[in-house]
Amino acid sequence: MEKLKLQNTAYFLLKISMGVNMLGHGLARIPKINAFAEGMTKIFEKSWLPEPLIMIFGTVLPFAEFLIGLMLLIGFKTRWALIAGASLIVVLLFGSSTIENWEAMGIQMIYAIFFYILIIQMKDEKPGPLNSNL
Repeated sequence: MEKLKLQNTAYFLLKISMGVNMLGHGLARIPKINAFAEGMTKIFEKSWLPEPLIMIFGTVLPFAEFLIGLMLLIGFKTRWALIAGASLIVVLLFGSSTIENWEAMGIQMIYAIFFYILIIQMKDEKPGPLNSNL
């Protein structure tokens, strides 16, 4: 019983950590959305990806990060938030590979591992603030 409680606590803290991380990414980027999207376009100018696609993605990304983070923090549709977060990381990995940014891919793989751990450890959660299960 004590081990289960400790596992639930660890899951909860990792989920909240990922939520804060994703929410923070979004919150930092949304106020400067145009500069962020233009910066992404400049970074990916040597990529074969079309510039309009990069601009659209750069505009949508901060809102996706914010929403995923918020959903994880408040425990709303956690399963979908985790799947969306993991899927977002796959898209970011793909983009980073097109410009051979192996350092960014290493960091993104760490995010992928954390999402994997959260997904496989997920229990059926009851709706409610933060879904503490403690």
